[in-house]
Amino acid sequence: MRRVHLVDGTYELFRAHFSKRPDRPRKATVGVVGSLIGLLHDPDELPTHVAVAFDNPIRSFRNDLFAGYKSDEGVPPELRAQFDAVEEAVAALGVTVWSMVDHEADDALASGARRFRDAFDQVRILTPDKDLGQSVIGTRVVQVDRMRKRVIDEDEVVRARGVHPESIPDLLALIGDDADGIPGIPGWGAVSAGAVLAVYRHLEDIPADPSKWTAKVRSGDRLAAAPAAQRGDALLYRRLATLVDDLPLVKSEDDVAFRGVPRERFLEWCAANEVSDLRDRPTRWL
Repeated sequence: MRRVHLVDGTYELFRAHFSKRPDRPRKATVGVVGSLIGLLHDPDELPTHVAVAFDNPIRSFRNDLFAGYKSDEGVPPELRAQFDAVEEAVAALGVTVWSMVDHEADDALASGARRFRDAFDQVRILTPDKDLGQSVIGTRVVQVDRMRKRVIDEDEVVRARGVHPESIPDLLALIGDDADGIPGIPGWGAVSAGAVLAVYRHLEDIPADPSKWTAKVRSGDRLAAAPAAQRGDALLYRRLATLVDDLPLVKSEDDVAFRGVPRERFLEWCAANEVSDLRDRPTRWL
């Protein structure tokens, strides 16, 4: 099976920084490199095409649309200082880096998934981020939660969220997303929003009169009044949650081909960063 692996580098960076591993200089960066070496040499994966996307900075065009959207505020300085360094480290592994400035890493992953979904047997998006659920298609485009060793295909999105992938932005508009600073619409929860969107798919398709709802939810009158009163907010939140999937990141499959770790470049990186414990871990050398 021909597969392309698209990795959420920002998620991996934060996960490594806040992990229980002993503190060390550039802990987050070293953690990402170690994690990627594990992926590149995983006998069940052995990726041939890989790209890693990063937010650099975390701010994006969405901050211009909504002041409360996530930003670099609150990011530990020692972690923020590694945003450039981790991209250099990943490049030293011979892996393609997508560095986002005006857009987010999630937009890059969504764009990569759209670009390659017909070129490969499977696109594997390596992140548990619920935003990326909107990019999932059957078993052809899936999410992979490496930490929990779980593959999230379209059936799993529906089981976990109650809605199909196309409705994920509408769901997040109603219930909010604390990780991204989307407040959601008061009164709506995951169960009620999932039940309604499972029937109507999109915000504009939900009947204004709850007596016409075929979805079975409690307090329909109250729920119907909320998006009606805050329709502009709901549509804005959906725009914030909708990923851009047409960024011109690559021209061909070769742009994300992984042919092996460039030995000299990687060993130079290890020496410059005093990372002796990773020197001998790669076996797929270029």
